[in-house]
Amino acid sequence: MLRSILLFMLAALAEIGGAWLVWQGVREHRGLAWTGAGMLALGGYGFVATFQPDPHFGRVLAAYGGVFVAGSLLWGMVMDGFRPDRWDILGVFLCLVGVAVIMYAPRS
Repeated sequence: MLRSILLFMLAALAEIGGAWLVWQGVREHRGLAWTGAGMLALGGYGFVATFQPDPHFGRVLAAYGGVFVAGSLLWGMVMDGFRPDRWDILGVFLCLVGVAVIMYAPRS
């Protein structure tokens, strides 16, 4: 389970960081280097996701959606000064509970 969690964290860093770099390159007019770096990071996200131990693409990607929600709010706090309210925090909690159920519930 620890390996899976670490892979989710690495995937979130690659995807959210990549999207942020593209955002900076295009919306903040920082140029093609930022946009290109973002595109490479986004490709890295797709690669990292393949190392999840669960063999089902749909399950891994569905669970990652909850990790993405949590990581996006955390990224916004660190990089953009975003301050989540109690509803954001509740939503993240619910998403992470969903991740745990999808990925780590006992199956026969």
